[in-house]
Amino acid sequence: MAAERGARRLFSTSSLWLYCLLLLFGRPAPGAAAARSGSPPQSAGASIRTFTPFYFLVEPVDTLSVRGSSVILNCSAYSEPSPKIEWKKDGTFLNLVSDDRRQLLPDGSLFISNVVHSKHNKPDEGYYQCVATVDSLGTIVSRTAKLTVAGLPRFTSQPEPSSVYAGNSAILNCEVNADLVPFVRWEQNRQPLLLDDRVIKLPGGTLVISNVTEGDGGLYRCIIESGGPPKYSDEAELKVLPDPEETLSLVFLKQPSSLVRVIGQSTVLPCVASGLPAPAMRWMKNEETLDTEGSERLVLLAGGSLEISDITEDDAGTYFCIADNGNETIEAQAELTVQAQPEFLKQPANIYAHESMDIVFECEVTGKPTPTVKWVKNGDMVIPSDYFKIVKEHNLQVLGLVKSDEGFYQCIAENDVGNAQAGAQLIILEHDVAIPTLPPTSLTSATTDHLAPATTGPLPSAPRDVVASLVSTRFIKLTWRTPASDPHGDNLTYSVFYTKEGIARERVENTSRPGEMQVTIQNLMPATVYIFRVVAQNKHGFGESSAPLRVETQPEVQLPGPAPNIRAYATSPTSITVTWETPLSGNGEIQNYKLYYMEKGTDKEQDVDISSHSYTLNGLKKYTEYSFRVVAYNKHGPGVSTQDVAVRTLSDVPSAAPQNLSLEVRNSKSIVIHWQPPSPATQNGQITGYKIRYRKASRKSDVTETLVTGTQLSQLIEGLDRGTEYNFRVAALTVNGTGPATDWLSAETFESDLDETRVPEVPSSLHVRPLVTSIVVSWTPPENQNIVVRGYAIGYGIGSPHAQTIKVDYKQRYYTIENLDPSSHYVITLKAFNNVGEGIPLYESAVTRPHTDTSEVDLFVINAPYTPVPDPTPMMPPVGVQASILSHDTIRITWADNSLPKHQKITDSRYYTVRWKTNIPANTKYKNANATTLSYLVTGLKPNTLYEFSVMVTKGRRSSTWSMTAHGTTFELVPTSPPKDVTVVSKEGKPRTIIVNWQPPSEANGKITGYIIYYSTDVNAEIHDWVIEPVVGNRLTHQIQELTLDTPYYFKIQARNSKGMGPMSEAVQFRTPKASGSSGKGSRLPDLGSDYKPPMSGSNSPHGSPTSPLDSNMLLVIIVSVGVITIVVVVIIAVFCTRRTTSHQKKKRAACKSVNGSHKYKGNSKDVKPPDLWIHHERLELKPIDKSPDPNPIMTDTPIPRNSQDITPVDNSMDSNIHQRRNSYRGHESEDSMSTLAGRRGMRPKMMMPFDSQPPQQSVRNTPSTDTMPASSSQTCCTDHQDPEGATSSSYLASSQEEDSGQSLPTAHVRPSHPLKSFAVPAIPPPGPPTYDPALPSTPLLSQQALNHHIHSVKTASIGTLGRSRPPMPVVVPSAPEVQETTRMLEDSESSYEPDELTKEMAHLEGLMKDLNAITTA
Repeated sequence: MAAERGARRLFSTSSLWLYCLLLLFGRPAPGAAAARSGSPPQSAGASIRTFTPFYFLVEPVDTLSVRGSSVILNCSAYSEPSPKIEWKKDGTFLNLVSDDRRQLLPDGSLFISNVVHSKHNKPDEGYYQCVATVDSLGTIVSRTAKLTVAGLPRFTSQPEPSSVYAGNSAILNCEVNADLVPFVRWEQNRQPLLLDDRVIKLPGGTLVISNVTEGDGGLYRCIIESGGPPKYSDEAELKVLPDPEETLSLVFLKQPSSLVRVIGQSTVLPCVASGLPAPAMRWMKNEETLDTEGSERLVLLAGGSLEISDITEDDAGTYFCIADNGNETIEAQAELTVQAQPEFLKQPANIYAHESMDIVFECEVTGKPTPTVKWVKNGDMVIPSDYFKIVKEHNLQVLGLVKSDEGFYQCIAENDVGNAQAGAQLIILEHDVAIPTLPPTSLTSATTDHLAPATTGPLPSAPRDVVASLVSTRFIKLTWRTPASDPHGDNLTYSVFYTKEGIARERVENTSRPGEMQVTIQNLMPATVYIFRVVAQNKHGFGESSAPLRVETQPEVQLPGPAPNIRAYATSPTSITVTWETPLSGNGEIQNYKLYYMEKGTDKEQDVDISSHSYTLNGLKKYTEYSFRVVAYNKHGPGVSTQDVAVRTLSDVPSAAPQNLSLEVRNSKSIVIHWQPPSPATQNGQITGYKIRYRKASRKSDVTETLVTGTQLSQLIEGLDRGTEYNFRVAALTVNGTGPATDWLSAETFESDLDETRVPEVPSSLHVRPLVTSIVVSWTPPENQNIVVRGYAIGYGIGSPHAQTIKVDYKQRYYTIENLDPSSHYVITLKAFNNVGEGIPLYESAVTRPHTDTSEVDLFVINAPYTPVPDPTPMMPPVGVQASILSHDTIRITWADNSLPKHQKITDSRYYTVRWKTNIPANTKYKNANATTLSYLVTGLKPNTLYEFSVMVTKGRRSSTWSMTAHGTTFELVPTSPPKDVTVVSKEGKPRTIIVNWQPPSEANGKITGYIIYYSTDVNAEIHDWVIEPVVGNRLTHQIQELTLDTPYYFKIQARNSKGMGPMSEAVQFRTPKASGSSGKGSRLPDLGSDYKPPMSGSNSPHGSPTSPLDSNMLLVIIVSVGVITIVVVVIIAVFCTRRTTSHQKKKRAACKSVNGSHKYKGNSKDVKPPDLWIHHERLELKPIDKSPDPNPIMTDTPIPRNSQDITPVDNSMDSNIHQRRNSYRGHESEDSMSTLAGRRGMRPKMMMPFDSQPPQQSVRNTPSTDTMPASSSQTCCTDHQDPEGATSSSYLASSQEEDSGQSLPTAHVRPSHPLKSFAVPAIPPPGPPTYDPALPSTPLLSQQALNHHIHSVKTASIGTLGRSRPPMPVVVPSAPEVQETTRMLEDSESSYEPDELTKEMAHLEGLMKDLNAITTA
């Protein structure tokens, strides 16, 4: 064998090398015999013997066999010469000569043929051990191997008929003994079943089929084939059922069970679940999910079982099998315990020794469970005795070596998992042979010996006057004088050899240092005779021995032994009874007993004298552990003490209330209560829970009670009333009952839920009052009481407020800062905080008064805690820190350094550290950067975010404290993400109305001032062809009316802040519902009345419905009427504009420009607004406008831009509702921000702008074609901002209101603040359903920077040509004036128009309208 040949080569090499050493050092020096008379010469016969390699190459291992088979237990040992191999079974040598079934193979292995095994006869099963012996050398034994013979085939459970749904998992039980599992196989329909990834056999024999198919149905049985005739189980039918298309509850078919495995083995944790839908299986270990896909050792088997290969110690723990099918989740758990076979951390080492020496064989082992260790010498068990002792649990100590102790010693470690052995050789040298020093341990079994070089010279004579100077019961002290050959003896060492009289084994004790001539021999037996002799040793070797000295130790005093059967038990929370019996070795009459007791954790032992065998101690502490021991006394004194026994007094109810009770108001309906357990000395037992009682302060008799577990130290009390004061108290519980409760503590819920999504604002005031060694700080809370304040943080320090920080309760309004230095300049900061973070600080500084200042009296505290004195020359922190905002992500920090010269030039190696952070979220960490100048550019910041900055200076090893903080908020940036969570739902009861909901962008980068909703029926249309709806920035929902039924719409949303528009959201599709009785393509025809006559125009409606021809006479009348109305309106407007311009030259307002000339009002953004004037194709209506007492602050402050297409044609079906619609302005926006737009049916784009409280920054341009807007038919009112291309500016529209009838006129609403009442002109019936010119172009939104004044937009209306309607032309709709402007307009109107003149104008117009009505009805 290769290993044997290698060992032999190594041994031969070592032997040759040792032989050379022996030639050099092994010879005695010449003249040694003549050195001293009588000393024997060192001869070659006393040469060093070497250690012999002797070890096992192969050791037997545990084996499983079956009855009637053959087994080989391997064993092979190496030695020169070859060892003799024998075998032991169950500790007894086997006689293999006369055994016809067992025989020894040439290599030493044991062969057993035809294994015999029956219920009552098991001659071959057992524990086997290989024994190797070399004559004149010694014996070694192998590890013990267990031979197990599989029992008779038996089934502990058999398969049963079952049914399973296709796609689920199925199991078929076949449980057998663990030793028979390898011999189990399965058959389906009497044919062998092949196992694969889908069909597996569990370690116990159970069959698992996952993802069952129809082919898995059939008859199953399991077979045990263990050498004899096969054993068959019952047959069971597995039925596969089709999917029932319904859900079934999850249930475990097989759950994991706790297992114990050995390191290096593999195991399977079975887990199979069934249910519909079929569950997904996953595993967790100790709350962590196991990754079975990315691991080579963890494999998820069919059905969900977990296979763990090559188990390590880290695999131990609790495993959770979780089955989840989306509807429900179930879980099961099992514990995996990992054991380890014994392993040697340190093996015994070969030892050279002399007779009479004490040696120790060291042996360190590890394993789980902890292995037990036994020692074997030459194959025989070492029995501990006075000379063979087990020390330090595993080491073998041999005292007083004799020649027969030579041989091989083996350390055998074993536990429940296995056993292992390691050995070493002991060689005893002659006294005249020096003990060689051994080399470091090598990997070879052979040991190389290093020999100490021998020297020659005279040896010392025997020590003189050896006497026992002190003799006691268990020790003897020996003294002597120096040998006669060496009177000084400074360089001599001595060895004292001693043994019991009549015992050949001699022990030795050496002196501790040269020249010492006394030694104390301990651990002797009382009244025992010992023989002592002393030998001196110099550098040449041992000298002569002194004459033997016979000494007898003193007899032991006859004292009592320990009292047996001592017991202690608690009889109450404050008493313990201790009992014992009379000592077995009383050595005379027992006079009394002394009971010692001590509280655990203390070192003060108390005692009490007792004459009986029991005693009850009273007045002990409750639920406290005590230790007890008893000492018996006789006439000689105290005897041997008993071992300590410990017992704990019984528990009781707590004797004190919980500590540190505090209340935290969470919101208007809940309060969190916190507390700490009672002090340990007052708990009187294990705290099992707490009882919380609370009540309204106004109703003290109505108390509510709740219980919490013992480990819980806080509780959320919910369901409270708003703005109500409550009282709370807490009591601790033990198994004995409830302890005392705390005092009532009060807290009041909020009147309304406060905001805790942001940090508190700055406190409204901070006042400081300095004293000599303290400063009194007082403050008032932030002005904004709608933000939660949890408390206040007070920072203070000399020159900087960052040295110390103190936090106080939110109710506190003052605090005294103690232990300050007199005559020192302190900077104090105050910040309010909540769970989000800390708010902006408020700073104040104060100088403490000097010691000599007696104007104020300080209260000095004796033995106050020492405050460290700062460095006498600290670095002063930078001052004047400023933050200059440069952009949305950049801030420049500048500062000054008072320690620099006036020119602020840095000439040394100092540098500055800038740190910054934002307070949202609260746990944001500081970022730092170093600078060598007095400024630093901080980049990479978030837009629209408040940051705080501070600076410190460092020079060498000295640094300053942080400076006072500077704050800066980065500029806004256009939103970089779209609105999220966009949803569209239909409004209940109104199928043509939908509600759009959304959430703000996650990256708003500023305050959102508005949203734009785009929608279209064509998702691929150009964006300027989509219909647009504006929404104010503080709304997250919007209604859109008058959509076509049963039509898919697509919606996008875009957010805007002061910097511009953000990206659009993804398109969301919504299909409007169907409605019974609908006409056309989902559009609802208006109610035209019973006397309706079909229109006569040949043009189409917006939805393409055909119209009838119109009578030519009626058409002529309509044309003439429209012309007259247009002339009247032009005349009125011209007169109005001319009179206002001539009578108010000082007024600077928006200009009114006609076709032939222009007049301008020059003013600021708050321009005076003319009468509310709306002009349509079909009718001219001056709507009555009342001044609203409460104009809508949200929807009317800034108008919404719309282009000229917003004013859409309306058919004559709306005439019946005209009187209901005239007062269409409602003063408040509808609750759901509804918009009724009649022009939506045509799906033409309407350009609108979001709005906020800031000036408009964008305009909308539509450039109509020349044939749709001739110059001769338009009248334009404009502002100073003129479009050179003639494009119309869009007007801002305040809001659109929901009408009761479901439809509304497309009117432009403005704030009704003009003093004049509007009036109505009856409209001419339209020539037919109007249509849009499809050629009308429109352009998307064009962004432009805001001007310093408001840009008023215009809308136009025009009378179309014969036979078709035209798009509306611009008409000025200025924004509503403010209150001051309204007052001025009242004055202006009174000075411009006389009441009589206005009455005449009104009467004249009303007459014209009546005539037109008569013409149209004729």
